[in-house]
Amino acid sequence: MQLFDFSPVREINYKNEILAGLTVAIALVPEAIAFAFIAGVPPLVGLYAACIMGLTTAILGGRPGMISGATGAIAIVLVPLIQEHGIDYLFPAVIIGGLIQIGVGLLKLGKFIRLIPHSVMLGFVNGLAIVIFLAQFSQFKVVNTSGETEWLSGNALYIMIGLVLLTMAIIHFLPKFTKVIPSALAGIIVISAIAIGFDLNTSTVGDMASISGGLPSLIIPDIPYNFHSFMILLPFALKIAAVGLIESLLTLTLIDEITETRGRGNRECVAQGLGNVLSGFLGGMGGCAMIGQSMINISSNARYRLSGIVAGGALLTFILFFGAIIEQIPIAALVGVMFMVAIGTFEWSSIRVLNKVPRVDMVIIIIVSLITVIEDLAIAVLIGTVLAALAFAWDNALRIRARKSVDENGVKFYEIYGPLFFGSSKTFLDKFSVKNDPDKVIIDFAESRIADQSGLEAIRKIDEKYRKAGKSVAFRHLSKDCQQLLATAQLNIEIDPYTDPEYQVVYDKE
Repeated sequence: MQLFDFSPVREINYKNEILAGLTVAIALVPEAIAFAFIAGVPPLVGLYAACIMGLTTAILGGRPGMISGATGAIAIVLVPLIQEHGIDYLFPAVIIGGLIQIGVGLLKLGKFIRLIPHSVMLGFVNGLAIVIFLAQFSQFKVVNTSGETEWLSGNALYIMIGLVLLTMAIIHFLPKFTKVIPSALAGIIVISAIAIGFDLNTSTVGDMASISGGLPSLIIPDIPYNFHSFMILLPFALKIAAVGLIESLLTLTLIDEITETRGRGNRECVAQGLGNVLSGFLGGMGGCAMIGQSMINISSNARYRLSGIVAGGALLTFILFFGAIIEQIPIAALVGVMFMVAIGTFEWSSIRVLNKVPRVDMVIIIIVSLITVIEDLAIAVLIGTVLAALAFAWDNALRIRARKSVDENGVKFYEIYGPLFFGSSKTFLDKFSVKNDPDKVIIDFAESRIADQSGLEAIRKIDEKYRKAGKSVAFRHLSKDCQQLLATAQLNIEIDPYTDPEYQVVYDKE
């Protein structure tokens, strides 16, 4: 697997890449801090993860333009581990999860993301857009003097709403006049200037936490290095790996569609894993691809690795040197940016076509969206994929049929159409009338194929029925791999000496 791509880059717009990277870096700050709070770790743990994940995947990843960092999906997975065993168990869990992701990439398993149906993809995108949108409302709350959280009210609420709406207006209308500067960055700069210039009483990044710190350093977790600790870490590591890869590969697929290019899923798996390994060793909470920040980057016309490198480098620079400046940015500006990201991410076309797509797909889109919002991304994608697979199996189970004919010699032919597998094997057996058939029967699979063990068992059963009735049955047009399966299963059936087709497996170099 080639990790470094030295092919020449053409028509790169350095201005777009750098400005997009700066915009993403600013947007990463409150997200990383918020996710660190969710996980119950210091803010710098989230910020370090955003830097390390962002830089690693930008340099080595399989999807230029995609942004990775600390994410809510990973933070939620880590909460029980940190609550039960402490922060020292966080870092080795992230490292082991990263190693699993590297293994997935090296074994070239990333291509299986293609098995996720488009309806699940739509549900994922819509659900994540709703999650991004709803998450911003937490910024409209404040902790009162009693230590309780309450909604903003009065002038503070009006200022917050006004700044958010102004940010959204700038992002929406500015591209109609000029594209010299990314509209999201322009919105952040203008709102920051207004808030600072008029000394507005509104919350800033600094009100969440300080982002100033030093370089990340090597972490040696203080845990017992034994089998018991490994068994504690393994379930969480598997969840980190699974959630991270699902979100990253789905985001990769989405950006592929938007940019009309193709990323490299297996390479991205390796990069995500390496980023998590480095993050664990350097005191970060790990992470994966971030659809919100990736959409900011892509909408700013960034298409190359430079924007992601700038974002990770700028975030580290903020931590080391410019924390005090970044802390003055109003939260309202970043909320406005994320609102526009959510609006742009949501597939509005999926609402218009709900009544025009198959009912099963419509249900899957809605279910995946709801589960993504209510429960968990990985669970939503898993359930949606299982539902789609069951619907596909049921539909194909109904497709198997047999055309019957008798030739001049009294031989009866059954020409089978449709796949023979677990869902259709019962229907297949019902097609035959053993008692009424002549002494010689030929079953033709030219338009069918045995797909699994249930199909083999159906072949065995029908062969046994005809033998018990004292009649002969032969199978025609069984492919070479089907014949090999029958031989492996030690099923001694008669193969009609007729020219059989040979199936070729499509080779995927990725």
